[in-house]
Amino acid sequence: MQTDEKRFEDYIEEVEFLMRPVEEGGKGLGRILLARELGIHPSRAQRWMIKVASLQNGSDTEVMLEVVQLAQSKQKLQDKNRIQGKVFRESARIGNSIEAYTKQLIDVITANQIHTTTEFQSENSSAVGIVHVSDAHFNELVDMCSNKYNFRVASARFKKLATKVLQCAEAFGITNLLLAMTGDMMNSDRRLDELLSMTTNRTNATFLAVDILQQFIVHLNSKCNVTVAYVTGNESRIQKDIGWSKMVATDNYDTTIFNILKYYFNNSDGIDFIDGDPRELVVNVAGKNILMIHGHGNVIKGDVEKSVEQIKGRYASHGTNIDYVIFGHKHSACIGDVFARAGSVVGGNAYSEMGLNLSSRASQNLYVVNEDGSLDGMKIDLQTYDENDRYDIEESLESYNPKSENKIVDHNTVFQVVV
Repeated sequence: MQTDEKRFEDYIEEVEFLMRPVEEGGKGLGRILLARELGIHPSRAQRWMIKVASLQNGSDTEVMLEVVQLAQSKQKLQDKNRIQGKVFRESARIGNSIEAYTKQLIDVITANQIHTTTEFQSENSSAVGIVHVSDAHFNELVDMCSNKYNFRVASARFKKLATKVLQCAEAFGITNLLLAMTGDMMNSDRRLDELLSMTTNRTNATFLAVDILQQFIVHLNSKCNVTVAYVTGNESRIQKDIGWSKMVATDNYDTTIFNILKYYFNNSDGIDFIDGDPRELVVNVAGKNILMIHGHGNVIKGDVEKSVEQIKGRYASHGTNIDYVIFGHKHSACIGDVFARAGSVVGGNAYSEMGLNLSSRASQNLYVVNEDGSLDGMKIDLQTYDENDRYDIEESLESYNPKSENKIVDHNTVFQVVV
């Protein structure tokens, strides 16, 4: 096979003739027609034309090629600077939004102080209850015939949950509860152009979520000691992309809510908080190792039983035996022998019903770890509730993110600026 240079030498006279203007006795062909005439690729035809032109002008071909290489290097630097500039602009926007969010959140907390009274309950049972709270999506708005959801509904459903939990606690003689929050307490807006404009909404929504949860905890503490633990979800992440490192995982509204609750209940009698890995957390409850995860990504997929066994195997390889795995994410309750999945406080929304053709009811789970090592689990249905029996909230702070409806709406872009 001949090299490019050798073939060019063989065809140089023909290329010169085909390129020469018609008025000078040639054919005056351009790159495309020249390539077609010689049966070569247009890019090779262009290189040959450059070489012929350089020879005609008395310049060296190597010099011409060096000029082309310099131009390519310059373009590469320009592309690199453009990419770095884009990353800097995005980082600046995110930094500004987080700074504004933090400042407004401090202002809202200062202006709306929450005063709570808690007490340590005497322990008279070795059975421990686990209140599994997942996928509250506090700032989601659902307005359908089959289901409605807003902060007022969330407040009523959480109060109903606390009432049912305490009824079960009394029946089982439970005085210690683990409140296991497995993520997605809020929705977030992660598009860069919405970060600053939605700061006030996210600030108010965060405060109301904390307000409802602190009343829920105080309600449980009226008869039981409460220990609070959490892991982060995927919908409540602040950044656009899902992160699996511990540092990135804490950039999440679930972490913010947990830390504010911890601040409010600092040194409170009968209420404790567990700090741990925000991605996966193992809590020993009455001798049982309970693994808390959210359940998104490749952690739980396809065959749930198989995924759970793989997770247990991963922990066993490090010397930790997992007795039970709890998670959420799917908004569908399921209680099994070695795992349990919680539903959601929201229930069915426009996306699940119209987009996925699925029906769902609002619910959360309760587990009881008994003295003999057995574990009982139950789903507490929250779909129906008493509108007049709810926790108090500051309704002027209500802000919503009707995300589920946006997922099934066709958006027509009139004008878009790509940065």
